[in-house]
Amino acid sequence: MTTSTDISRRFWNLPQKADEETAREQTYIDDIIQKAHIERLLLEHLNGIKTAFDGGAGYGRFSLLLAAQGIHVTHFDISMPMIEKAKELAHERGVAANMTFIHGSLEDLNAFQDKQFDLVISFDAPISYTYPNHEAVIKNLIRIADKKICISVYSRLAWTYHFDPAQKEKYILDPNNQDWLVRWTLDYGLPQRAEHRPDMAAVWEFYKTGLMEKTEETAAAYDKGKSPWPVSYSFIPEELQNMLESNGAKNIKLSGPGALSRSVPGEVLRNVIRDEQLRREFLDFCFWYDSQPWCLGMGKDNLVAIADILEE
Repeated sequence: MTTSTDISRRFWNLPQKADEETAREQTYIDDIIQKAHIERLLLEHLNGIKTAFDGGAGYGRFSLLLAAQGIHVTHFDISMPMIEKAKELAHERGVAANMTFIHGSLEDLNAFQDKQFDLVISFDAPISYTYPNHEAVIKNLIRIADKKICISVYSRLAWTYHFDPAQKEKYILDPNNQDWLVRWTLDYGLPQRAEHRPDMAAVWEFYKTGLMEKTEETAAAYDKGKSPWPVSYSFIPEELQNMLESNGAKNIKLSGPGALSRSVPGEVLRNVIRDEQLRREFLDFCFWYDSQPWCLGMGKDNLVAIADILEE
């Protein structure tokens, strides 16, 4: 039987994935905004943190950041190409001594003890790819955390792909970039926009189930030897909060990175990002704005949560 782990492992082990993910902050403005938000959030909550677990750590965007703060980080990922890229960057930045690299799936955390890590993080929605086991994964991530947990998942309220086939267009830094999604957006999605007619039945189905992909079709493609995008689950803010609370988290703070940017024209976003001082000022304001209660779930793609762990 095909499992979510099987599908994710094949997809994220594609040889090009490590380089694609490493380049995202040089390719897309929404990635710059989201990662700047998460970085600031983390750096504001490191008091007393000596050890950390980064689940679905990818090429190390945040595990390297924490290691540079003197924290010992367990970098955990399903993709060996991602891990090798993270090791390379860790040595380049002189933080390899603060890192342990482990190849594995978020759906199997049995090797880790209760409260083993001061801080547990998981960003860019790897939890969403563990559907239908996402709540069990959240429970286990909380189990191995001693002080804090910080995660991001796909947000159901922010999903606009049904309505705009070129929704990524305004966030592209360089239209000449040869990244596959840049080219698809500009060469295919953009020309389709004027004639696009959303499938409202599919829209309602997505908001009912939280699933963009169909599990049967994805499994069938995998069984034929393809590497389909893993089935991903998108959360509603209240749902995520309830899952965290019921599994031992408290003082939960949710935010929606990218909420402000959704109302800013692409031309203005590019002007802002290319001006170093204005970029810093804009990202500071985005952090404040996107952290407000009215933005819950309305970020660009992800819903971010940070919480304390209940004492036993």
